[in-house]
Amino acid sequence: MNSIPWVLHVDLDQFIAAVEVLRHPELAGKPVIVGGRGDPTERAVVSTASYEARAFGVGSGMPLRIAARKVPDAVLLPVDAEAYLEASENVMATLRAQPGAVVQVLGWDEAFVGITAEDPEAYARQIQAAVLERTQLHCSVGIGDTLVRAKNATDFGKPAGVFRLTKENWLDVMGAKPTKELWGVGNKISGRLAKLGIQTVAELAAADPPSLVPEFGPKMGPWYASLGRGDGSSTVDDTPWVARGHSRETTFQSNLTEPAQIHDAVTQLAGDVLKDVAAEGRPVIGLTLKVRYAPFTTKTHARKIPETFDRDEVLARALDLAGAIEAGRPIRLLGLRAEMAMPDDARKGHTPTRGGW
Repeated sequence: MNSIPWVLHVDLDQFIAAVEVLRHPELAGKPVIVGGRGDPTERAVVSTASYEARAFGVGSGMPLRIAARKVPDAVLLPVDAEAYLEASENVMATLRAQPGAVVQVLGWDEAFVGITAEDPEAYARQIQAAVLERTQLHCSVGIGDTLVRAKNATDFGKPAGVFRLTKENWLDVMGAKPTKELWGVGNKISGRLAKLGIQTVAELAAADPPSLVPEFGPKMGPWYASLGRGDGSSTVDDTPWVARGHSRETTFQSNLTEPAQIHDAVTQLAGDVLKDVAAEGRPVIGLTLKVRYAPFTTKTHARKIPETFDRDEVLARALDLAGAIEAGRPIRLLGLRAEMAMPDDARKGHTPTRGGW
């Protein structure tokens, strides 16, 4: 056998919940839900849930009060971002220490690892053992010949397993799956594909790319067709990630109903976002305002702006966006994202992750 290049996708199993169980061993085997300040009477969403809680239908992004109703005996815990970041850094350091590994971090709990190996399954199990020994955390590993196939392969390896997806078995494994199972295709895009008569991965793989252009445009149409085939880049890029933007959002325990309240909230968000932007030393080039009306309808308003470092200018533009908020509708959440100019040497995006909201 000859060593050939492979892409591994390493995904930590129930990461946040697993970190909490390590800190509180008495929680092992119990339904654990982490979100907000751990208080289901407050407005907050689930950050993650243990497998025991997921068995009751609890998932990330679910309102905490609904999750608590689904699992009355669940242990609810507040989010502790510093603890999760520390655990994540230990995992990523372990991955980088593996022989010949090129590591592209995707988030707290996942990364691509580029390797050259005769037996990628053996290498994957080596990674799992190293991560478990150093951090006591379990991970699943997807093996692929492209980033897309490796990412989708991980789903078949969970929990704590290994699975390989390549050009040879892609359609056998994925063909009958609904398109929303693809990395980079969510409910909205799958719905638009369905209107074109495309329900499954196999149907998307067989689609003529130009036929998708009227619906998705000259860039995204062919891109979605490529996703259906599992094609795309096989390059794992370890260039340090440079944030394209920074965002903050606030869920209000009481709905905002007055213009003055909205003005003050947007002003506060702008100040918080600009603190993050200032540390980057790059100008702001765009703003997005996220508005969640009660009970749970979300809208976004975005605008490109001339490059600026001026805090007052950014605030003024953010308040201009707030002018699009529908008068009289109670607001439960506001968020603000500032997009920044990218440096010339930043990593070029070649994965299906989508930025912003």
